[in-house]
Amino acid sequence: MENSDTVKTCPFDFAEGLEFDPLLRQLMTEAPISRIKMAYGQGEAWLVTRYEDVRTVTTDRRFSRAAVIGRDFPRMTPNPIVQSESINLLDPPQSSRLRRLVAQAFTNPKIEAMRPATQRIVDSLLDTMAEHGSPADLVKHLSNELPMTTICEVLDIPEEDRQELRRCAIAMMAIGSTTKEAAIAAKAHLRSYFQELTVARRADPGDDLISNLATARDGGEVLDEKELAVMAMVLMMTGHDTSTYQLSNISYTLLTHHEQRAKLQARPELLPTALEELLRYIPFRKGVGIPRIATEDVEVGGVLIKANETVHVSYLAANRDTARFDRPDELDVERPPTPHMTFGWGAHHCIGSPLAIMELQVAIGTLLRRFPDLRLAVPAEEVRWNTESIWRYPHELPVAW
Repeated sequence: MENSDTVKTCPFDFAEGLEFDPLLRQLMTEAPISRIKMAYGQGEAWLVTRYEDVRTVTTDRRFSRAAVIGRDFPRMTPNPIVQSESINLLDPPQSSRLRRLVAQAFTNPKIEAMRPATQRIVDSLLDTMAEHGSPADLVKHLSNELPMTTICEVLDIPEEDRQELRRCAIAMMAIGSTTKEAAIAAKAHLRSYFQELTVARRADPGDDLISNLATARDGGEVLDEKELAVMAMVLMMTGHDTSTYQLSNISYTLLTHHEQRAKLQARPELLPTALEELLRYIPFRKGVGIPRIATEDVEVGGVLIKANETVHVSYLAANRDTARFDRPDELDVERPPTPHMTFGWGAHHCIGSPLAIMELQVAIGTLLRRFPDLRLAVPAEEVRWNTESIWRYPHELPVAW
């Protein structure tokens, strides 16, 4: 067993298109389990990058998410994004109760029941883009609209509230030190909004997802008021964020990998597994997310992690692990299905991932079918990328057909 004395400063601020972070690649190669300091938070953390080691940390109950509550843990944003009541900061078996309740809203039959409405939204958005004419901005016409419209319809959020909620969600994800006060205010506004909304839904439930969550039972268990408000808020934010940015990133990747896109257009039945490969390949966020705390001494990959030490995992690095994936730095839409970690792993695998995948299938499938000769309207190097957030995505994606 070894313990590392070298500490690497990791701002995780690399944002050149969708290129893989060279610092992360260096750590994967030279020190797959390394000591790091981050831009915000006190002290140091371990960074775990290998697929099998990430799987260990995310499934071994000696690593606790709940133990980060109240700590100024090493992180990428000035203010922690996650909230102490969130399911993301619960450990099994406490999180298992919440997951069972929430998972009732994301069963395959319920997701499939949403597909026709999603298709109608996509068709309407692409009709508007076609009417606008070539060239057009795919971010404006599709990526910014579809996930927010879908999740807000699923949650039954009034249309007049959606833009303000989106503004708050974006403010919370900013990484610059000058954005802290705006992020705190945005978080408070969202909490207040969803507390009022969830109280109203519990009193007068409808057919929407919040009402389903408010009335869901696991034996005698139900979500309490705080849990319900935070869960609704988390669903709105994640349902908007990841799908919006991944829709843009996947479109850009297909438009810049002509051979892979041609294979997909020639064989549309590849779409479900091709999307899983795109999700594995694209480094759609920077660095790391919520850490865990070791509750006792644990050996991981030959390294001793001591009790009370902070541990971050990199799903991005795990998705590029040569021990797990053949030619991991290549995009291969014909790659045989292999589980990736883009939606997390273990007890904190994203519950809403089936909804995100269904949206992507409908949107990308329809886009390729309706605009078979779609292409970038500007050189790839002129696409303007976000550099201010934990997420990586293009601000605009000018396309022509």
